[in-house]
Amino acid sequence: METFLGLDYPTWWFLVIGAVFSGYAILDGFDLGAGALHMFLRKEESRRIAINAIGPVWDGNEVWLVIGGGALFAGFPEVYATLFSAFYIPFMLFLVALIFRAISIEFRGKEPMAWWKKLWDWSYSISSILLAILLGVVVGNLILGFPLDEQGVYRGSWLSFVNPFAVLTGLVTLFAFAMHGGLYLLLKTQGRLFQRMRFLLRGAMIGFILTLVLATLYVLLYIPHMSDKLRANPWMFALPVVLTLLLANIPREVTKGRYLRGFISSALVLAVLLMVVSVELFPVLLFDPVQPQNSLDIYNAASSDKSLGIMLTVAAIGVPLVAIYTGFVFWTFRGKVKMDEHSY
Repeated sequence: METFLGLDYPTWWFLVIGAVFSGYAILDGFDLGAGALHMFLRKEESRRIAINAIGPVWDGNEVWLVIGGGALFAGFPEVYATLFSAFYIPFMLFLVALIFRAISIEFRGKEPMAWWKKLWDWSYSISSILLAILLGVVVGNLILGFPLDEQGVYRGSWLSFVNPFAVLTGLVTLFAFAMHGGLYLLLKTQGRLFQRMRFLLRGAMIGFILTLVLATLYVLLYIPHMSDKLRANPWMFALPVVLTLLLANIPREVTKGRYLRGFISSALVLAVLLMVVSVELFPVLLFDPVQPQNSLDIYNAASSDKSLGIMLTVAAIGVPLVAIYTGFVFWTFRGKVKMDEHSY
């Protein structure tokens, strides 16, 4: 098996996919979180400002989801096929929610009637909440594992994705994104809306901490393949420690008025959460808890070394270009939201 800088190509591709999906969680996470908080904003002007805060960036943030899906298909096609077969219903719901979220943002300001705006406000908020929960449901089921046959084909029911732990991880994701989105809106708003966001941020943080503690206890008590690996590798406990420190730093930075630092800490919280899941699963991608020998990992589900090597070169060029473009957009639209005739 070919290697690069001491790591084989499947491991490199696992890292690339992990980095891309982490980028998606960080970037689209804050605008999904802003959408989840949208109906807690009472005034028309506040809702317009909140939408315009994400207006220049929300569609660009979704590019990272497309890149992640393409990278998964290219690097681990069997995992891609099995994953979309197992989660056909949640992924279709995800697609519908993506569509309604997009048209809600674009349609809201097209007519002056109050009922029209309120309709699309609810559509925007509900679709954002649903997207966050569905992402968490998928991650929760990846942690739990699901039945596969000898060929790696999914053998469960279409509704098995609905289970207590998956719902709990969905709520963890929702509150995490709401916290992240609240911090982003603190960076973009001022006045009474700014004070309202500080209040909503506290609620989101409390919800995130409570659901995260419950999910952690569930893993330690009821998911043996995860808890056993954690106990067998004590160094992994460093990640929850780092996560706790980052989370504790958020209210500290907010209290001191350093909202950008708080937002960066929140972004790192999301990245470390995904890192914890990845490290505990590695090298497995889709785990079968009943028959572990049927699990799909980075070796038995990977494309050929030649394909991975070529695609790794493409990724090394393409992903930094997308990152540079994303950074340029954020730099261009930095600062507080200012409303004009071109605003949503």
